Amino acid sequence: MSAARLRVARIAVWTGLLAELALVVGLVAGVRLSGAALMAAEVLVMGVVALETSVLWPLYAARRRKGARRRAAALSAVRTVVPVVVRRLLTHEFRALHSLGLWVLRRHHRVPEGAQSFSYTELQTGTMGAFFFASVLETVVLALVTPWPLVHLVLLVVGVYGTVLIVALHAACVTRPHLVTADGSLRLRYGALFDLRVPAALIDSARVERRYPGGGLVRADENGTLDLAVGSQTTVTVELAGPVEYVRPLGRGGSARTLRFHADDPRAAVAALVRNPTPTPLTPALTGPRRWRGRDPGGR
Repeated sequence: MSAARLRVARIAVWTGLLAELALVVGLVAGVRLSGAALMAAEVLVMGVVALETSVLWPLYAARRRKGARRRAAALSAVRTVVPVVVRRLLTHEFRALHSLGLWVLRRHHRVPEGAQSFSYTELQTGTMGAFFFASVLETVVLALVTPWPLVHLVLLVVGVYGTVLIVALHAACVTRPHLVTADGSLRLRYGALFDLRVPAALIDSARVERRYPGGGLVRADENGTLDLAVGSQTTVTVELAGPVEYVRPLGRGGSARTLRFHADDPRAAVAALVRNPTPTPLTPALTGPRRWRGRDPGGR
């Protein structure tokens, strides 16, 4: 497989996605598109699919000839052709929809026996509710005022799917809480977008500390500090004995020695991390190799 052909396949993926996005945005904005334009968009998508298939199949066949199993060969071919950002966006979406099913069944995602779970959704529940009702209202209004049947159908499908996805994103956060396992290791998560495992041996200390970092969901600085904020704030700070590697939602990696994250009950999270801290929160204590430094939840 030539490098030029792979570059063309990757460009085609982005072109197809951007074309579909432009089409949807235009329809939502009320732009009247001719049948020829809609047909051209569909032909473009079909062409992209055909091109990707023509590139993926030889890669898959080559992996199979080298002895790879079917699933491994298929995954290897997809990773070679499809850009990592596209793969991660699609993966996040599928995981969110899977989490919606777990939420309906009142189950959590991979909480091992003996692990303690800590929710982090309290601050964002109201915001997600507002997004949900706004999405429902927008879907209903656009469906009522759009006179063209095809555009009406597209807007209805997009609106309903968008509304379901908002619920799914929140469900992913509910069903994928932070975990402190039986051996003292830490697993930080934010829905299906972020997942970081920290071995118990790396955890040096933990404290309750409220901070308001700027930036988005995942923020890292040059000093090796990683902020995983919810509602623009963090409530627990964990110092590590050595760096831990992490991957951001869109695939960019990094390392950190200080972790700051939000938990609805930060004192309980700190207590689980240090294993039976002293009951007086303002008195420093030592528990094995870890230090517990209690603070007021407001960080004062």
